[in-house]
Amino acid sequence: MLQSKSLTDQRVLIFVEDAYEDLELWYPKLRLIEAGFEVTVAGPNAGQKYLGKNGYPCVSDATIADMQSADFQGVLCAGGWMPDKLRRDPKVLQLIREFNQAGKLVAAICHGGWMPISAGVYRGVRVTGSPGIKDDLINAGAIWADTSVIVDRHFVSSRKPDDLPDFCRGMLDVLGR
Repeated sequence: MLQSKSLTDQRVLIFVEDAYEDLELWYPKLRLIEAGFEVTVAGPNAGQKYLGKNGYPCVSDATIADMQSADFQGVLCAGGWMPDKLRRDPKVLQLIREFNQAGKLVAAICHGGWMPISAGVYRGVRVTGSPGIKDDLINAGAIWADTSVIVDRHFVSSRKPDDLPDFCRGMLDVLGR
C-alpha cells in the first residue's frame, strides 16, 4: 500500500530577485515539478516580474516576507547576482536557518551559496560553489571542493549551470525521490 505524503513533503521554495542565473532557477524548478513537487517562487514582491542575467523573466508566486519554512520540504538558492541582494534580507536568512535546523533541504548553486553563508549555516559543511565565492565559503567555515555536486546531509551544492543534472539528482536524493 502506498503511503501518501503530506502537502508539506511535496513543496519546495525558490528565491527570486533581478539578476538571477536563468538556468539555475528554471532547470531545477522544472525538474522538481516533473518529480511531483509544488514549487513556490518567492521574491521581494508577489506577482512581480524579475529578469534573469540573460533576460529570461520569472514572475514570483509569493512574497518572501510571507513564507514559512514549515510549509516546505526545502529551499533552493539559485545563483547569479541575485544572492548578493537577497542575503541582506533578514527573512531570507531566517528561513535558511530554519530549514537547516529542521534538517530540510538547503540547496545552493554557483553564487547561491552567498545566502547560506550569510545565514551562518555552512560551518563544517562540505560544499562546492562558484570559484568566485570559494574564499567566502572557506571563510564561513565550509569545507570547499571543486566538484560538480556535493551532498552533505541535507545540504546540496554545485558550481555552475553545467552541473545542473548532478545538482538536481542530489536535490531529489535528499528529498527522497
